[in-house]
Amino acid sequence: MTTSPAAAAPAAPRLSLWTKLAYGAGDMGSGMTSNLIAFSFLIFLTDVGGINPLAAGTVLLIGKVWDAVNDPVVGMLSDRTRSRWGRRYPWIFLSAVPFGLSFFLMWWVPPGGGPGFRFWYFVLASVLFQVFFTTANLPYSTLTAELTQDYDERTDLTTFRLAFSVTGAIAALALGLVVSGQVADEQLQYQIIGGLCAALSVVPLLICVFGTWPHARRVQDLNAALPQVEAVPDLPFLQQFQVAFRNRAFMYVVGIYLFAWLALQITASIIPFYTVFWMGLDSYFLPALLVQGTAIIMMFVCNLISRRIGKKKLFFLGMGVWLVAQIGLFFLQPGQIWALYGLCIMASFGVATAYVVPWAMLPDVIELDELQTGQRREGVFYAFMTLLQKVGLALGLFLVGLALEWSGFVSDAEIQADSALTAIRAFMGPMPMVLLIGGMVLCYFYPITREIHAEVLLKLAERKQKYL
Repeated sequence: MTTSPAAAAPAAPRLSLWTKLAYGAGDMGSGMTSNLIAFSFLIFLTDVGGINPLAAGTVLLIGKVWDAVNDPVVGMLSDRTRSRWGRRYPWIFLSAVPFGLSFFLMWWVPPGGGPGFRFWYFVLASVLFQVFFTTANLPYSTLTAELTQDYDERTDLTTFRLAFSVTGAIAALALGLVVSGQVADEQLQYQIIGGLCAALSVVPLLICVFGTWPHARRVQDLNAALPQVEAVPDLPFLQQFQVAFRNRAFMYVVGIYLFAWLALQITASIIPFYTVFWMGLDSYFLPALLVQGTAIIMMFVCNLISRRIGKKKLFFLGMGVWLVAQIGLFFLQPGQIWALYGLCIMASFGVATAYVVPWAMLPDVIELDELQTGQRREGVFYAFMTLLQKVGLALGLFLVGLALEWSGFVSDAEIQADSALTAIRAFMGPMPMVLLIGGMVLCYFYPITREIHAEVLLKLAERKQKYL
């Protein structure tokens, strides 16, 4: 009787609930910091930092120019790291505290100096934060592919990760709501919120390291016991990216993620202006909390739906619901507050889908690349996805700042010109809708299904069996 190659390979350990929770916790700080930046940094820079909307949007955009070099370099270096703690864990552990400290500096306004001085201070603070965001979050992101090869377990990990990310996002908004109600001075408000979020971002990274390492060590020992495929020489740095970009499935995931994430960031950055200046509310925190809070529940719903219908169909379903919500928000009139809340809850299903699906697709792409090239390059693929995440955030803030500047928005005016209100509504409705439709078109052509992924894993197992 002949045993199939897949069956002959030792069974990988299943992920425990604690491992999934510890892994998910690692993204809580990322969600907390990214969400506070997305919702509040533009208003903070204009109202507290004293720089105009276009300059404020440019601050993070400049940081991404550095990231264009920083992200792939960190990805390559983490791929080549060798230690008793593996390739990723030393990076996460050593970056945890600098990650929190650098985030706090973004919310501190230097005394003295004019708008030009403050602009360059915020540019430097933003660049410093992005360095440590990358050195912590990029190696963390690659753990999805290293902790398990199981199709559904990866969706589980992605769901836990993004649930914690949204929990962090909600915590940041909740802290903002509480602090703003207790502290009158606006500058001090942001310093307290920034300091609390910075401190709360460090601990989950350490929980992730010590909570997932026992499982990672078992997987590492199991892989060491397997027959090793003949080593393929490492390609030069630029050639690694050329090979990655020739991976058709990866390019579809890149496009899907870029469209969905940019739509999300544009919506997040315009919500404060839409709720205050168009809908007439005193604060933007409650609508933002409704979207993020409901998205946590929706992520687990997405996980259940994905197991039944797959990732592609889930993405179509989520984007379709989100499109309906965006149409409703565009036509909403001032004073229709309960309709606003209902549409925010509806949009949360699409937001959850945009969080979950692209990151759940990426590990499958990495295995296809391994089958085609003989190398595992998680760092390269996750580096580019992390870069897209941050570029989407920065580009969203920049585009909103540019639109506000050109439309005649005045930050200290209670009533805005019609041109400014039109720009705000356009960025709440039509602009995100176009991006969501673009993501759906690309998802239609995404080639990896559950069956194709199983075939890829089988062929990888057969390749290793040749060396028994």
